Amino acid sequence: MKSCKEMSAVWSISERRVREFCEEGKIPGAVKLGRQWQIPDGAERPADSRIVTGRYVKSGGANGRKPLPVGISDYIRAQSEYYYVDKTLLIRDFLDRKALVSLFTRPRRFGKTLNMDMLRVFFEISDEDTGRYFADKAIWQCGEEYRCHQGKYPVIFLTFKDVKYDSWQATFAKISGLLQEEFGRHSELGNSDRLAKYEKEYFEKVLNGEADEVELSSSLQKLSKMLTVHYNKAPIIIIDEYDTPIQEGYSKEFYDEIVGFMRNFFSGAFKDNSNLSYGFLTGILRIAQESIFSGLNNLAVSSVMDEEYDGYFGFTKQEVGEMLSYYGASDKADELRNWYDGYFFGSKEIYNPWSVINYLSKGCLPQAYWVNTGKNEVLEDVLDAATDDISEKLYSLLRGEPVIARIDQNVVYRSLADDPANIYSLLLVAGYLKTVKKVLQGDGAWLCEVAIPNRETAAVYKSEILSHLMQIGAMRRATANKIAESLYARDTKKLQDGIEEYMKNSISFYDAGAEGFYHGLVLGLIALMDNQYRIRSNRESGDGRYDICMIPRDNKYPAILMELKWNKELNEENLDALSAEALNQINVKGYDAEIRTEGIADNIKFGIAFSGKKVKIRTE
Repeated sequence: MKSCKEMSAVWSISERRVREFCEEGKIPGAVKLGRQWQIPDGAERPADSRIVTGRYVKSGGANGRKPLPVGISDYIRAQSEYYYVDKTLLIRDFLDRKALVSLFTRPRRFGKTLNMDMLRVFFEISDEDTGRYFADKAIWQCGEEYRCHQGKYPVIFLTFKDVKYDSWQATFAKISGLLQEEFGRHSELGNSDRLAKYEKEYFEKVLNGEADEVELSSSLQKLSKMLTVHYNKAPIIIIDEYDTPIQEGYSKEFYDEIVGFMRNFFSGAFKDNSNLSYGFLTGILRIAQESIFSGLNNLAVSSVMDEEYDGYFGFTKQEVGEMLSYYGASDKADELRNWYDGYFFGSKEIYNPWSVINYLSKGCLPQAYWVNTGKNEVLEDVLDAATDDISEKLYSLLRGEPVIARIDQNVVYRSLADDPANIYSLLLVAGYLKTVKKVLQGDGAWLCEVAIPNRETAAVYKSEILSHLMQIGAMRRATANKIAESLYARDTKKLQDGIEEYMKNSISFYDAGAEGFYHGLVLGLIALMDNQYRIRSNRESGDGRYDICMIPRDNKYPAILMELKWNKELNEENLDALSAEALNQINVKGYDAEIRTEGIADNIKFGIAFSGKKVKIRTE
């Protein structure tokens, strides 16, 4: 009988792989005695079923084209089985800069996990020649000074993208499981003759799921030391979506526990760790250094505002053009741009990669694909504290108007609700806004002109932000439909009933009571109809400025003009008179001049009066 170490020499593979064969039951006669496997002397090496380039290449879609990588974050599979957009020059740019620890902050579903797995495959020591996965990629053409790093480092890789639980106990259990799996990926350490007995005992404790919170908080530091000793080479540590459990902790009220753990966890890995070659982290928010990365002065941050690495997350215009040509859909370029383009990372124009891939895979069907990929629950806490000024600006954004905002990249989760103005910083880094113009301020913040990037994001904006502000969730869907149907049918009673029903279900929103407030309320309700109408507000027409005008996108619908009035504590008779005054103002001022200029003959005019939670509507 031979040990795993002895058989690894016979078969010319790693000891770790031999142990995996034993655990998978692929070596007849292998038995485990205590913690060690014993293998029959004449055992044959099992076939290695792991994925290699081209082994599982599919026949492709129509006309023999490769399928699109919907939801694929495994680099080896993505580049061999699917259409792959080459982002390997990220490796070149990193090696040129050689930052010890790099943090990349980008919105969800912009390719962070796939890029981190690409880095893992490129740098990690392996039994296989993993250089084959890069031989036809851009990085391989950059020369030996870059190729010499390929396959030369042990790598610790963790992704926290699925650590989404309601309690600290469940979150810790998941993190413990992820560490257990990662320690298992380095099973060669369990039999290493270079490690001390106490190190092997700690390794086995984590591997068996027996380590407690304190012990696991130093697990990255200890694992990196063991890998350095075993391989005589300091490892690379990659943490993907590091802030997902922190975000959950904030919204589910175990923020102190998760931050306390993560501060020690990351400090041991990245602060003054001599057993570290390089570190990579990804996330949505930067999170101020004093909160998590205390004293980590070697952290190089690449955010949506920075030009470094600006083309490596998301698709560039050129990359999208090549994809459209490959799939025979170049005629869809304008539609694709309107729906999924518009982001600016650094100085580059970027398309949402998740949505582009789904759009093409669905036969070029334009939909809001990104909205279904997750929910940023922190927005709810921030929106609860939104001021009237912020609410007004959010309505302006939804109407397609840019607003001026101060963007602070050092936002900490705990501070979001303390200063509601931080909502713009969160919306920008989370992918809900783009920067139209930006000016760096003396304190490191940016003064920006921000806007909604594209049609898809506008749909996401309505469903996740506007719906929260307007309490659409509390209003039955039938009520929303009633408002839309009543506008089409010119049914003032149905429209009045719908608005009153909404107001009754949203009583907490009616403390302020002023015309500007009701103006925003109506804009919020009709904004849900912007697929049928171009919605305009407070624009000059005729001899004055109308309140709201809805220009139909299709001539089968009528144009709609609304004039709003408000006063305190009106009885029914006076409220009715105020609605008549509003309707008369539309005619006297000639507010329909803009509609006539658009060549639209059919229009509906509404005079709407509010007082408290009461509403009266007149039309002609």
